[in-house]
Amino acid sequence: MVYTVDDLPGWLPPWCVEWLGAEPVGVLFELRQMSAVFGLRLADGREVVVKARDDGGRTASCVAAQRWLAERGFPCARPLTPAVGTPAVHAEEHRPGGVVLHGDSPAVAVRCARVFAWLMRELAAVSVAPPLPNPRWVRWDHGGPGLWPAIAELDERDQGAVPAFVVDTAVRARERLRSADLPCVLGHADFEAQNLRWHDGDVWMVHDWDSLAWQPEAALVGAAGTMFANTTPPVLVPVASTAAFLAAYQEARGRRFTAAELEVAWAAGLWTAAHNARWEALHGTPPLVGDALRVQAAERLWRANA
Repeated sequence: MVYTVDDLPGWLPPWCVEWLGAEPVGVLFELRQMSAVFGLRLADGREVVVKARDDGGRTASCVAAQRWLAERGFPCARPLTPAVGTPAVHAEEHRPGGVVLHGDSPAVAVRCARVFAWLMRELAAVSVAPPLPNPRWVRWDHGGPGLWPAIAELDERDQGAVPAFVVDTAVRARERLRSADLPCVLGHADFEAQNLRWHDGDVWMVHDWDSLAWQPEAALVGAAGTMFANTTPPVLVPVASTAAFLAAYQEARGRRFTAAELEVAWAAGLWTAAHNARWEALHGTPPLVGDALRVQAAERLWRANA
């Protein structure tokens, strides 16, 4: 679909004038998922991306961390404004280019793990308020009743459609995660193939900084090691690929996880997989993650000591 300036919401052109000093004269793209994202060409020739999101106050910390990383040369778009208003709106530079790295082999896992280690090393020096609540696929620490975090769009559906083994896996993974006594750190919680771009074998761009989270390092690594191959729809990588990701991350970071940290890493991957399998079941889509989880659950639960 081709979008024009006339298709933009009424608030956006004056926002651009106020915060960017120029009005939009062209639309590069428009996406509406968890955020509303607009790629714009401004009257002064700049190309920018404006994002709007109802976020419960998370975005300010995410944008501040992204700015810190961009200023130090990490491959991410540089924010051009702070996050302002409700919903939170901010602009960043448009950084197109690069290609998606497809595949879920151990070799791909190692390449992705090295980037994730670089990212986590840089984030360790960032000081921002924790971006809470965490994204729902890593929100095993929610304080609400029941197993899953409250998500109206899912909760209103027939929960009987979710296979019992998915629920059991989520329960056991969550119990292991909630029993962990590990400090929380800032990390990227949506480290998926669709959010990375590569050029000549090197990472070119990491996207989706709205999805920073505040969880133990091992848990964030375990989630990334399970979801790194995701495009649309998500998949569940082989156990050997998650193991390769965890090993390569530890090597790149220069420290070995303890036995407890490794268990937490495997448990976090199980939670994200169960979340995605539940999503498939409630939406009636092919159970790509669900079928893989049915095969892998026992091995992953054993590694998680869950």
